[in-house]
Amino acid sequence: MNEIKQLQQKIGEVKEWLVKEFNGVRTGRATLSILDSIRVDSYGSKVPLVQVGNISMEDVRTIRITPWDTTQIQAIEKSITEVNLGVSTSSDDRGVRVSFPALTEETRATIVKLAKSKLEQAKVSLRGYRDETWQAIQVAEKGGLIPEDEKFRLKDEMEKVIKEAGTDMDELYSQKEKEILG
Repeated sequence: MNEIKQLQQKIGEVKEWLVKEFNGVRTGRATLSILDSIRVDSYGSKVPLVQVGNISMEDVRTIRITPWDTTQIQAIEKSITEVNLGVSTSSDDRGVRVSFPALTEETRATIVKLAKSKLEQAKVSLRGYRDETWQAIQVAEKGGLIPEDEKFRLKDEMEKVIKEAGTDMDELYSQKEKEILG
């Protein structure tokens, strides 16, 4: 039974990772979460963008970053450019403006492929965790810790948990695909 709880915990971590990855995938609209992975060189160390200034939406395709220290403007702009998110940046005396250009059909198709690859990475992790759990159940049965009928009950429960997780991840992908193509 402990193996199933561990599996559920690992599945939760994979889902969290997938949601984070999908949040970082660009759609036609500006989203603040796409900047979460950006780290800025600030006074000799790399810090998250949110720690160097205020980030806000100007409109549906523009994000404004207003640094607390205006000497950081160039470092912020450089960090965003280096990550290569497919956005354009411009700076003025108040901060940095990040503009999200409209997506072409070709770009949308590329982004959908990227999202699909993130989904596949998550599913590979699921399969690995399923295999680990099944091996742990078999070892427990061979060691006399659980009877054979319990082994098969746990296997059925494990398969059910994995199937539900796969369905949930497919739904996350479908939502992201609609956002991208929308």
